[in-house]
Order: sequence, then C-alpha cells, then structure tokens
Amino acid sequence: MRLVILEDYDQASEWAAKYICNRIIQFKPSQGRYFTLGLPTGNTPLGCYRKLIEYHRNGDLSFKYVKTFNMDEYVGLPRNHPESYHSYMWNNFFKHIDIDPNNAHILDGNAPDLQAECDAFEKKIEAAGGIDLFVGGIGPDGHIAFNEPGSSLSSRTRLKTLAMDTILANAKYFDGDLSKVPTMALTVGVGTVMDAREVMILITGAHKAFALYKAIEEGVNHMWTVSAFQQHPRTIFVCDEDATLELRVKTVKYFKG
Repeated sequence: MRLVILEDYDQASEWAAKYICNRIIQFKPSQGRYFTLGLPTGNTPLGCYRKLIEYHRNGDLSFKYVKTFNMDEYVGLPRNHPESYHSYMWNNFFKHIDIDPNNAHILDGNAPDLQAECDAFEKKIEAAGGIDLFVGGIGPDGHIAFNEPGSSLSSRTRLKTLAMDTILANAKYFDGDLSKVPTMALTVGVGTVMDAREVMILITGAHKAFALYKAIEEGVNHMWTVSAFQQHPRTIFVCDEDATLELRVKTVKYFKG
C-alpha cells in the first residue's frame, strides 16, 4: 500500500491524472485490447478530470481504446437530471474526450429490474477482462462508492439504501432540499473494486482526515469500508496535506520518506 502526500488539492489532482495517463500509455491500448478504467463522481475527482481533458487536448492522451465503468448512480433520478451521475460524467469528462459512448458504462438507476441491471454490470466488467485501474473517492465516513458503513467487504454491485449522513451531504446538490435527494442508489460492491488489478483512492481536505486515519492506521473494518483496500495487492492513496491531519507524525514521515 502506498500513501502519496501532496501539498494541496491541485497537486494531488495533477499527480492522480498523470498516474492514470501514464498507466494508459504504458498499456498501449489498441483495437481488441482495451484499457479498463473504473471512475468515481463527486467533487474530489473534478481536478483530476480537468487535467486528463487537458492531456487529451494537448494530444498526449487518447481514450479511443479505453472502457470505463462508473462506481454508482442514483435510483429514480432521470438520466438527464443535472445531478444524475450520467450528467456529471458527460458534462465534466466524457464529452471533452474521444471516448466511444458505447465504451462508457454507467449503471441505469431507472432500469425496470434493478437487480438484473446490477448483475449485468458485473458481467460487462468480466467481459471487458476486469478493471485495470479503479479510481475512487471516499466520504467523510469512509464509504467507497455507495458502500455505506456496515457494508459487506465482499459485496458486489447492488441496490443500496443511502445513510442519512450521505443524504445530508448530498443535499447541497439539490438546493438543500432533503426531499429531493434520492434515498437509494446502485453501486459497485467493495468486492467489485477489490477485484481490480490496481486501486487508486483520492482523499483531499481536512473533512476527510479522520476517514484517511481509519483507512490506513487502523485495522480492516466494515464500518469504514475504504479500510478494505489495506488488503489489496496494489493500492495507492493520493491525498493532500489537509487530509493527513489525523495521522501520526511517524506515519506521515514514513510515507513521505
């Protein structure tokens, strides 16, 4: 497990984007040999997405032979709703790069059979050869995707009821009106992300500091689902200085060294 500590959000975002860019280039994707990338939503990855768009516009990076799988989507929110994760991904990333829309996979929160939708998503990942690099962010309570505290660490893609903390945190995207915030979501499981060949978790800001502490300094605990990645053979936590505020000085010095 690696912990990469950068000075601020912008540096952490750039480091993560460069890492993704280098991984794709080193893979040498081509027709019939696609690089598969797991992607998150939320505020944290926006800086990383902006940098990846920049690399693409500069001619340094192509997504022509990249397949993406998003972590989650709200249930019951129209696909074209400004706060749906379909809208988020297209507005903040996909429409600015050369990815084939057929290769950008996002769960359908309006599917007639939600469990069948989740099962089909797992099969699509399997058919693509698994995820080469899964990028994720976390909530202040240490949840990864919508794997809320208490989720099984071997869970697969499924329907999940959102915790009140998550609903409250998301209210800011819905004019602060709790009644507008979806209470359920489709999400990949912790086990789904653990199956990826490599995992990179982005953690920035002082409000995520306690979650980072729980993720790396304490044991694996299903109440802090991000801690599961201690057991992954290739995990990188990318954070800024603010996110390290709850860590022991000794831990910070060790990883900086």
